Amino acid sequence: MSDLARTIEALLFLSPQPVPVSDLAEACEATEGQVEEAIGLLRDDLAEGRRGIVLREVAGGFSLASDPDSEAAARRLLAKPRTPPLTQAQAETLAIVAYLQPVTRPEIARIRGVTSESAVQTLSERGLIEETGRSQFGAAIFKTTELFERLFGLAGLDQLPDPSQFDPTPEDERELRERLLKAGDQRAEP
Repeated sequence: MSDLARTIEALLFLSPQPVPVSDLAEACEATEGQVEEAIGLLRDDLAEGRRGIVLREVAGGFSLASDPDSEAAARRLLAKPRTPPLTQAQAETLAIVAYLQPVTRPEIARIRGVTSESAVQTLSERGLIEETGRSQFGAAIFKTTELFERLFGLAGLDQLPDPSQFDPTPEDERELRERLLKAGDQRAEP
């Protein structure tokens, strides 16, 4: 398979929607003819039946889909309950723990300005934070887990974004919030 065909496969894997040839050509900095040729190579490679995905031409573009022979197994996997996205309170709590760890529950509540019992409990149940001991006053001390780092694609906590470099204007903050909510909605769609 050519480098262009591999790149197209990666783009189709990343896209939740079918991608037209023109968009693939623009993204790959190639001609539509080159993209069509690479799609042919990709189609041939996937048609050999050695892979669990197939190439589909739908809705004016191309998309990767699971092999129909895998339908029963896919239904069993997807029938499992899905973990709901983090609420705003949970996301705020997780950010506080990630940046200030080790941190106690009262410190989290003081920073947020509201009690955080439920958020801390949910984050602990999901395995994103864990209790690491008690303060001298008996308050539980929390830190993030390895699962947190894995889910957020971090090799270590030193890879967390530097908060001093991010001071958005109210307009930037509104736009960022809308983008995050839109991304969350897209992930929640089956």
